[in-house]
Amino acid sequence: MDKRLLEILVCPLTKGPLIFDQDRAELISISGRLAYPIRDNIPVMLEEEARALSEDEAEALRQQHQPA
Repeated sequence: MDKRLLEILVCPLTKGPLIFDQDRAELISISGRLAYPIRDNIPVMLEEEARALSEDEAEALRQQHQPA
């Protein structure tokens, strides 16, 4: 995923930042509790295509990506 693209993309619902999960090929919105798939190197930024995050998964990601 191009770092510059990641810097300008936001969650279409919350307008918040996204986290790139390379292992799962997803862009994650912690505030929206959604994971948008990346297919053929193209982010699919549609709510109906996103995977819902569980509360536990969202909290774990929040803690991992908390500013120091």
